Amino acid sequence: MSATIPGPDGRPRCRWCAAAPEFFVYHDTEWGFPVDDDHRLFEKLCLEGFQSGLSWRTILAKRANFRAAFHDFDFVRIARFTERDVGHLLRDEGIVRHRGKIEAVLNNAKRAQDLVKEEGSLAAYIWRYEPAAVELVKPQTASISPASIALSKDLKKRGWKFVGPTTVHAFMQAMGLINDHAENRAIRVEAERARASFWRPVQVGIG
Repeated sequence: MSATIPGPDGRPRCRWCAAAPEFFVYHDTEWGFPVDDDHRLFEKLCLEGFQSGLSWRTILAKRANFRAAFHDFDFVRIARFTERDVGHLLRDEGIVRHRGKIEAVLNNAKRAQDLVKEEGSLAAYIWRYEPAAVELVKPQTASISPASIALSKDLKKRGWKFVGPTTVHAFMQAMGLINDHAENRAIRVEAERARASFWRPVQVGIG
């Protein structure tokens, strides 16, 4: 089976885009392109956690609602949420109303603050786990990787929740730490070009 399907403009896209028409825009403009914004990185980790047991189509359709409910995933604000806020979120029909996943976001917001104090930014920490080229396998042939295992293990050690290695691998694909677009395709080239010009964040402002 081919790894691609034709998109609306006739250009080939990764086969998973066939699952929903809205995936094409997400695929072409977000998935696999490097991100260094702390709130976007935190958002994606949280949304991957919410996706557990569900489909990405469900989460993507509700993403605007999640952003409204969690203040654009500003983890400083989320860390101040109380049990009353949890109760409000559990009544919000626009998001996934799962207590464990909601409470994990609140917990992880506090852990993200800890990481910022240590590393200068969440991005500086996350991008330390970008895999070397020799570690990569053929695109879209793995749902887990040594890098995702290592990052998952360290996040769990730091007290994060809903960050298993499969979840973290999907996060790394989406945030551009791995270019997992199908080979020899235009979007893969565009994503790799963006990765080539991307300035990897480093630890700053500590001390």
